[in-house]
Amino acid sequence: MDNKTLVKTLDFQLDIQSDNEGLLYDATLEARRVYNETIRLAKEDVDWDAISPRLEDDADLVKNTTQRIVVKALDAMDNYYEYDDFGKPSHTKNGPYPLRANFTEGYTLSLTSDGDVAFRISAKPYNHIKGILEGSDAHLDLLKSALTGDEWKVTTSETLWRDGDPELHVNIRNTEQTVRDKQDSRTVIGIDVNEDNVALTAFSENGVEDTLVIDFPEIKFERHRYFTMRKRVQNAGKNSIHDTLEGREERFVRDRLHKVSRHIVEWSRQFETPCIVFEDLKEMRDSIDYGTRMNRRLHHLPFRALQFYTSYKASFEGIPTAWIDPAYTSQRCPMCGHTERGNRNKKRFKCRSCGHQDHSDRGASVNIAVKGIEKHQDWNVPALNSLPQVRKVRRQASGAVDAPTVTHPTVRGNLADGRMGVSD
Repeated sequence: MDNKTLVKTLDFQLDIQSDNEGLLYDATLEARRVYNETIRLAKEDVDWDAISPRLEDDADLVKNTTQRIVVKALDAMDNYYEYDDFGKPSHTKNGPYPLRANFTEGYTLSLTSDGDVAFRISAKPYNHIKGILEGSDAHLDLLKSALTGDEWKVTTSETLWRDGDPELHVNIRNTEQTVRDKQDSRTVIGIDVNEDNVALTAFSENGVEDTLVIDFPEIKFERHRYFTMRKRVQNAGKNSIHDTLEGREERFVRDRLHKVSRHIVEWSRQFETPCIVFEDLKEMRDSIDYGTRMNRRLHHLPFRALQFYTSYKASFEGIPTAWIDPAYTSQRCPMCGHTERGNRNKKRFKCRSCGHQDHSDRGASVNIAVKGIEKHQDWNVPALNSLPQVRKVRRQASGAVDAPTVTHPTVRGNLADGRMGVSD
């Protein structure tokens, strides 16, 4: 994490000028076939190393593109086996699938005399799609910088169809910017990720600087709603609708997680040389067994996705990320250290030893920060005599704005400023 590679994805629309747009669409359908075949072979326990060579000669795609699609499919299978027993990747995907390619192999970019960025995409062997990229000035300026300078380097891309229009998503890697060593941090921010919220606590040598709980109950609600709809259409044998609903759910959740992660990073930036600390939840799903329905809910929660998005965005701000053992963070009293399962009852925490009461998720974030200090810092954890009141914010359900909204009147009964309220 100390020398984390910084990668940014730039989105562009394709102004195709080679009069063969249909070839590009056909290539994305062939990419879908390669993906489905990869998943099918993996499910049949075919040696993963043998899948790509097996498909390269058969696929009507550039060899490099086929290899990249196979890698992406096997990554999806690897993620399934490593983290849960639910949501196995489907080998019956419908519709176009993104063409993945390496720069200069499956696609090339160049600057024109008019200052535009021209593209050439190898849709199929010896058949190229040509045209001009269109997009935001910010993304075009970054791409031009990557093509002409040394700070950014162009790497892989994906060509895809969105709402009937072709797009090119280009990854660029920063060659100069590095993330500060986490041991040089003067503020440690513990983050507790839950089913319907994320709790944050900023800890410095002077004690707790601030705490915040960000609610996002719409993610849990929408995931359950989409699950119910998919189950119904699956029982009706309408698999095409099933895949469409699955894609909508994925886009909805990804959008919300990006907005929450952006809020986390913006909040963290206010503190002196911060370091964000997460629980290492990699093995968490292996220990979950609360019955079929609850298992499905918990196995499908986007814990690691939110952690990844936050870490990714934090790295662009020079903020390092660290990980700690999650054992007992939700059961330990942050004031006296007494650890007992009975201390926590849903969102309420009451220590059975010292009587300390708290929002249970905020208390867990305090313990995560303490563990982060003990593991990664050379300064001691200050003694806690009290904790600030919990500030609780909730994103607007529409997702139309990034600012948090009032969810409770302030404790003193005063009106909040229209952006956030303080819960009791």
